[in-house]
Amino acid sequence: MTPDQKFARYVKISLVGFILLFAYFVVADMFLPVTPQARVYHPVVQVTPQVSGRVNQVLVNNNQAIKTGEALFLIEAAPFNLALEQAQLAYADAQLQNQRLDSSVKAIQAQLAAGNAKLHEQQLLFDRSESLLKKRSISEQEYETISANYQSSKANVAAIEAQLTEAKLARGQLGEDNLALRHAQNQLAQAKLNLSYSIVTADADGKVANLQVSTGTFANKGQPMLAVVANKADLVADFREKSLVNIKVGSKAKVTFDALPGQVFAATVSSFEAGVSNGQLNANGLLSSTESSNRWVRDAQRQRIHIDLEQAQLLSKLPSGARATVQLLPESVIGQWFGVMQIRFISLLHYIY
Repeated sequence: MTPDQKFARYVKISLVGFILLFAYFVVADMFLPVTPQARVYHPVVQVTPQVSGRVNQVLVNNNQAIKTGEALFLIEAAPFNLALEQAQLAYADAQLQNQRLDSSVKAIQAQLAAGNAKLHEQQLLFDRSESLLKKRSISEQEYETISANYQSSKANVAAIEAQLTEAKLARGQLGEDNLALRHAQNQLAQAKLNLSYSIVTADADGKVANLQVSTGTFANKGQPMLAVVANKADLVADFREKSLVNIKVGSKAKVTFDALPGQVFAATVSSFEAGVSNGQLNANGLLSSTESSNRWVRDAQRQRIHIDLEQAQLLSKLPSGARATVQLLPESVIGQWFGVMQIRFISLLHYIY
């Protein structure tokens, strides 16, 4: 065989190999989708003080493992103790004020009883004077004097009743439903709550990250001081839309992590995300903008799916942002075999790059 014939043979073999590889990639992209665009995400909880004050003790370090409810740092409690004492005094004062109002109500009730007795006496005199006037036994002047005293007694009783009503309104309801007591109790509860906020605790199990607080730092209410990377983790993967045509929730998958080269883990598809940011329209009052591209074939849109790893505890050991490669498997046995071979080859490549 001449050199030209050998070269022509190599060219034919290369062309056939290229065509076979091209056909494999086209078919595999539809029935054996794989993506290196996968990451492990841990929820990050910002730790924000709910009261302002000077930090007098930091109880954790960066990257320290913590549990829910564990104290992270302490804010100086003296101002909050004083506020609590003031609220307690206000509550005691409200109780004392209610006792004063109770005494005032009793005193007015006594005045009302005396006024009613006086009114009853004046009414009897008035009734008697009317009959005596008809008999001409008393003068009209005496009758008018008795009548004026009677009307004065009625007005006096009405005034005392008004005072009693006002005193009862000022006193309010009896017991713990009293408005003044409820206000004082509310202030007392708020003071206790603020005192409890002086101990800043973790809201989730995880690790401390980006610790920006030290003893003497002034903590401002609502300003994040550190973050907690939660142990709970989620594995997400981005695939081209057409690659997911034959995939559904519950489909099997294989995963390999860059941090664990050579290892392949079983998984399943748990959910599809409802959309991506490109599909979100903002009602900003402006006219809609159209997409423009000079390319004949535009970039494929990707869709995000969530993956459940059979060894779920493994995700909590990987850092947030850890990269992974996800291979989705078809239902056919042969397709699954090719998929497993494909992801195992990729996992071996992770030893190199």
